[in-house]
Amino acid sequence: MTQEDGRTGSRERILAAAAAMLAEDVTASLSVRAVAARAGVSTGSLRFHFPNQRALKDAVLGRIYGHMFPDDPIKDRSLPARDRLVTCLRQVLAPAGVGEQAREAWTIAYRTYIAAEPTEEVRAAYLGLEQGGWRRIEYWLSVLADEGALPKEDHARRVRFLLTVLNGLSIERALPAGDSILESETETLYLAVDSVLSGL
Repeated sequence: MTQEDGRTGSRERILAAAAAMLAEDVTASLSVRAVAARAGVSTGSLRFHFPNQRALKDAVLGRIYGHMFPDDPIKDRSLPARDRLVTCLRQVLAPAGVGEQAREAWTIAYRTYIAAEPTEEVRAAYLGLEQGGWRRIEYWLSVLADEGALPKEDHARRVRFLLTVLNGLSIERALPAGDSILESETETLYLAVDSVLSGL
């Protein structure tokens, strides 16, 4: 085995270990020591392949979402970054539906996470859902950062902002509406995306 083969092998073991940790616990922080131990490599080897935790997270999210969503619209570089990100965010809203379907989804969410006693099990279930959404948006932003549409930095503020906008829009879908909800929703999504792309 050449030195290059060893490096490639350790990189793959690191990515597999990080993905397995996320599969077991979506709230896992992917600390350098924990991932290195799980992969059976030194922290130095991990740092060689992934100089910081952000690089590791981006690589593992890219691997996971690339496998789960091979036709993810964020990868369609024939469209502007803003259009791709709006399309991706709309995918998050789509499963909740509009009107009665959205009201039913929010009724279930209220019963499960708000009205219920905030036990550790309820808290862990909600945090798992939230982390899933967080990581998906974080992945989309990291793709845009790799293309130069965003700075390569921690996107926590941007993700939090977009999640807040999505939560508000999903509630709006459940409320009685006089005008076209999809038209106002599209306008709101573009305003949010423009804010994120312009340096929120």
